[in-house]
Amino acid sequence: MIALVLGVMAGAIDAIQSIAADAVVLTPLSAAWEDVSPSTLAALEGAFVTYLPQGAASFVLPLFLGQPACIVLLALAFLLHLLAYRPAKRRFNPR
Repeated sequence: MIALVLGVMAGAIDAIQSIAADAVVLTPLSAAWEDVSPSTLAALEGAFVTYLPQGAASFVLPLFLGQPACIVLLALAFLLHLLAYRPAKRRFNPR
């Protein structure tokens, strides 16, 4: 639920900036994360460099952090919803 709220907030901020600039503005995840919590972003980058092979870290990090924040957060919310969703059990109703 938190990812959904953050995704909608990031989308609203991007929409406001787009209207003000008269052009499409999409804030990258790295910029949004840097504004909110720079220490956790540095910890994530350190973990990527430590635990991934040297070439993979330099490829994955810019690819992941360069995506629009609203898209990444909404996709994360959707994936978490898919993991948690359980369809209602159908009851047998004989006539």
